[in-house]
Amino acid sequence: MWLLAALLTSCSFGINNTIFKWSNTKGFSKIHIQFFFYISAFFLTLGFSLISGKYHIHLLAIVLGATIGILNAYGNIQMSHAFDNGPASLTSPLIAANTLFPILCAGLIFKEHITLVQWLGILSMLGAALIIQYSPKASKNVHYTLWMLHIILAIFSFGVLGVLMQVSSHLHIESLEVLTAMYGGGSAYLLITMARKKEKVQKSEVKIGATVSMLSLIGYSCYFYALNTGISSIVFPIVSLNCLVVVFIGCYLYKERLKLYQMAGVAIALIGIILTKI
Repeated sequence: MWLLAALLTSCSFGINNTIFKWSNTKGFSKIHIQFFFYISAFFLTLGFSLISGKYHIHLLAIVLGATIGILNAYGNIQMSHAFDNGPASLTSPLIAANTLFPILCAGLIFKEHITLVQWLGILSMLGAALIIQYSPKASKNVHYTLWMLHIILAIFSFGVLGVLMQVSSHLHIESLEVLTAMYGGGSAYLLITMARKKEKVQKSEVKIGATVSMLSLIGYSCYFYALNTGISSIVFPIVSLNCLVVVFIGCYLYKERLKLYQMAGVAIALIGIILTKI
């Protein structure tokens, strides 16, 4: 079941990323959309936990959850800036390398036993994620110093985020408490960011944000379930394959064909998933 949960997480995140990319082409603010999806998800999780009586105030859960939410929002903003200042062909693959942080953490700190075959599967999935997102023909004016700074900050944010999610699962903290704090912390950070920028909010951004919040709730609920019941060093690379969903939806919407290297990446990803289950 944990493998299915990880795959559902990958699908949810992939659809979310597709919506974000589409909204950017329409001139919508990624910060505004993120805020409305965070705040919608916060009230949904808080309301559900209060009604069900499952919410308890634990300082550690609040600190961990809020930090995860802020890191995720900050990482997304840095990734957006990286796309603005550097080549899209390299930005996504480089940021995808953040998955190595929690994978190494699983082996070195949490002492997860990973067989040689599973390592081959993990490396296959990570390689597939890099290959699929690489766009050799993409080019633009590059500000290398700014671009590299945003890349490093995004990798650090997403990498630490993954490690903290592992920590919360190993401490057996109730995932609903972490999710509520995560969306609350992210909302607070994005509200401050919006106040500094003073940009006008569009109605469509509110609607898109509310839609994304539902997908995010499904994705992160499955994510925590997979981490709590499965092998986290395998869960993380599977989740990183959300780029597959983005590519497939792009092919469907824009009638594009998969490039040869992308088809190879898909094949490698499938092989990787199979190897991790042997």
